[in-house]
Amino acid sequence: MVVRTAPTLSGELPIVIAHRGDSGNRVEHTLEAYRSGINYGVEFIEPDLVLTKDGVLVARHENEISGTTNVADKPEFSERKTTKVIDGQEYTGWFTEDFTLAELKTLRAKERLPEVRPGNAAWDGQWDIPTFEEVLQLLKEHEAKTGERVGVYPETKHPSYFASIGLAHDKPMLELLRKYGFDGADDPVFIQSFEVGNLQELAEKTNIRLVQLVADQGGPPDRDDLTYADMITPTGLADIAKYASGLGPSKLLIIDRDEKGRLKKPTSLVADAHNAGLVVHPWTFRIENVFLPTEFQGGYTASAIGDVKAEMRVYLATGIDGLFSDNPREATLAVDQFGIE
Repeated sequence: MVVRTAPTLSGELPIVIAHRGDSGNRVEHTLEAYRSGINYGVEFIEPDLVLTKDGVLVARHENEISGTTNVADKPEFSERKTTKVIDGQEYTGWFTEDFTLAELKTLRAKERLPEVRPGNAAWDGQWDIPTFEEVLQLLKEHEAKTGERVGVYPETKHPSYFASIGLAHDKPMLELLRKYGFDGADDPVFIQSFEVGNLQELAEKTNIRLVQLVADQGGPPDRDDLTYADMITPTGLADIAKYASGLGPSKLLIIDRDEKGRLKKPTSLVADAHNAGLVVHPWTFRIENVFLPTEFQGGYTASAIGDVKAEMRVYLATGIDGLFSDNPREATLAVDQFGIE
């Protein structure tokens, strides 16, 4: 019998999180993208959550939807184009919180990166914006059909902003997760956020595992006194462990790149996080050249396909406990091929 182990916190093989679904091959945050990701055998699918005017959670990369829907082509909604400041940045476009769910359901999703993923753009207009409940229903349907329980890994998008306009994530999100059986520390569910206060409040309300997201620059939008660099020191990681179970870092914080775009030596972040008792789930692994280290690129254009599995193998060797990928087929293969006899 072959025993496969890994240098993860638990010793088990890392999990694969389908980032916005199978978003490298389908329009992101659509039921078709999630379904495709599930079919590749991932452990989790990841919806980003924003809210509608009538308080319904829907899956969108951002609440500004001009880049991910056909809203700009809808004359009946032309007057709703506006400018807002969210988390200190100014955005102009159309926002989910200015539409009821019924109105959003008249829109159709489109590819967010058409220049990089022209094949996905061919799917523009075919699918609508799913609610979080529809995503959870999809998972339950898959479980009933196959006996396989796939987890959910929602991200609260701009939680402080939404709370400030009376549309807080927590209550509807936790109610839906409880309704569909995702409400315990042993259930296949993580809730993630780039903010700190949102996670600290959730830690008081639920036993669901929480993950602190950290970028390679800046800091949490709700904390002017804290940077992400502060948060990944041993002291900062110990503070995170007081309210969260995991760390979701930019992959550059684990292995940065040199001036020629090649991978450098790994930092101590994975080991430091493990020492604090935190699992580590970096983001985001993508197959196109524009996203890959130089040594794993293929072809001559930004949208050409490179060897993302080779990149993943380098990161898997650091002991990461999971990874977010737009390409769940390649990610599951990389993990399946990883392990020590």
